[in-house]
Order: sequence, then C-alpha cells, then structure tokens
Amino acid sequence: MKVIVIVVTIFLFNTGLVNAQFTGPVADRSELSVEKAAEARVGTYAVVTGHIINQLGEDYYTFQDDTGEIRVEIAQSLWRNQAVNPETVVRMQVEVDTNIFGRRYLWVESIDVLEEE
Repeated sequence: MKVIVIVVTIFLFNTGLVNAQFTGPVADRSELSVEKAAEARVGTYAVVTGHIINQLGEDYYTFQDDTGEIRVEIAQSLWRNQAVNPETVVRMQVEVDTNIFGRRYLWVESIDVLEEE
C-alpha cells in the first residue's frame, strides 16, 4: 500500500512540472515577410503574420503573406483548439530551417489567431 501511495505522489508532482512554461517576452524576434524569411540565415528566429492557405501533410502547411508563400511545419500541439481557415490572420513565432534538399521552410514555435477577414 505504501508503494502505491509513493508512486501516485511522485506522479502527481511530476505532472505539475511538465505543464510549467515561461510566459515572458522573447528576445531577438524581428517581424519578417515571407520574402525576407526565405533569404534569412538558417537558425534565424522571427515573427511572421499572414494566412495559412492549405495543408500539405500531417504537420506541413503553406503560409502566405503579401510577399509570397513558404512551407511551414506546425506541430499538432501548437494549435490549442484554435480554428484557422485560409481567411484567418495568424501571427507565428518561427525559426528558419532547411530540409535535407536545402529547401527553406519555417519551423513554427507558436501560433496566435489575430482575426478573420
């Protein structure tokens, strides 16, 4: 019985630690257009604002702003039950990355819905 109580206690304390997160400001995030992001150095952190216009695969989408389109990778956990369609304006914190073929894409760290047009 003592073993069960100890295991349950450890489990309860560990789940609280997993849910913790930093909510303060993020340094060195400049607003970039798709055109500039496509030319940015790999590893550059930025913020982009525009529309997700279609889904390419499980976690891959096409993102568009006034300057063009680029592929983005958005993990399912980042959606946070937010409804997004091609008319929805979103702001994403991203990191510029490349795939094994050298093609640039944006790895999304967070996504926020701003408005629908």
